[in-house]
Amino acid sequence: MRPESEEELAALVAGARCPLRVIGGGTRPVGHPPEGAVLSAAGLSGVVTYEPGALTLVVRAGTPVADVEAVLAGENQRLAFEPMDHRALLGTAGVPTIGGVVAANVSGPRRVQAGACRDFLLGARFVDGAGRVLKSGGRVMKNVTGYDLVKLLAGSWGTLGVLSEISFKLQAIPEAEATVVRRGLSAAAGVAALSAALGSPFDVSGAAHAPAGVLADEALTLVRLEGMGPSVRYRAGRLAEAGGEIVEAGESADLWRRIRDVQPFAGRAGALWRVSVKPTDGPVLSERLAAAGLKHEALFDWGGGLVWLLVEERGDAGAAVIRAQVAASGGHARLERASAQTRARVPVFPPRPAPLAEIEAGIRARFDPRGIFNPGLMG
Repeated sequence: MRPESEEELAALVAGARCPLRVIGGGTRPVGHPPEGAVLSAAGLSGVVTYEPGALTLVVRAGTPVADVEAVLAGENQRLAFEPMDHRALLGTAGVPTIGGVVAANVSGPRRVQAGACRDFLLGARFVDGAGRVLKSGGRVMKNVTGYDLVKLLAGSWGTLGVLSEISFKLQAIPEAEATVVRRGLSAAAGVAALSAALGSPFDVSGAAHAPAGVLADEALTLVRLEGMGPSVRYRAGRLAEAGGEIVEAGESADLWRRIRDVQPFAGRAGALWRVSVKPTDGPVLSERLAAAGLKHEALFDWGGGLVWLLVEERGDAGAAVIRAQVAASGGHARLERASAQTRARVPVFPPRPAPLAEIEAGIRARFDPRGIFNPGLMG
């Protein structure tokens, strides 16, 4: 099913007599493989309203991300949260849609400075499990009280409703970009350097560490700066005083695309985990996993707080040891890439504490009383 309008979408949901597997462009097969008839929002495409002067965009959920970025680039603007393209990493085809980005709260390296996808949402329209069209928020940022439904939808993976239209606040594309590159640091020393840079007054917009053999033969510690040309050159120069070289413009942008899309682990055998911990706990986690006998490769983004782990896909794909160590750090781990067979038997999303699980069940019952949207995907 591929509705071409919000009205058609609402009618299809209202008349559904079986579970619905809700997708955008079908580029992110993450989660427990859900059953049901495929309902794609990709037919709901196009820009509704774009006001460059107000830095706001209203767009239909099925609009390809590339189309959104092209429209914004024409006015020297961008989506500040830097959504990644999962296709190479997950080995999928299809076209990433902006609704899929919101549903998964996809946020790239700039999250350390600008925030996550959900932080740039002004409003949304969606169809709930009863086939009702609901609206939350608008085209301007307001101070409100009550339930922040727009942010609730971000990261709900299509389990609460099907997005039909989304409003964003935007960001101007900066004049210049540069990256300070330090070579040969251990993971602990690299993350310490990232923490120092993030704690400096130099407004860092990217902070990542790739151990030896991941991005290059030697370890690379990367700090990105953006803004007016003279300011970028000054800030990069100051950070490079601690050691390192400066790369600029296209070379810098290419480095961050590789980090954003986790390109070093694309096309390689193995299961891939996405782990969130306190930045300083990233290297510690890797060390503990190695001590526990789990062979892995790691890539650290978000100053060390986002850890991508490539492990062998056998048994539980390292789930027991990874989740035990992550829980000890107060973080959480999601199985981002594995075969359908592994995803069917290994919990993909981290188990929730009973009180939180009860709250989630109550929210789902409110917005999807029949339980038809992506059943079991997050279970």
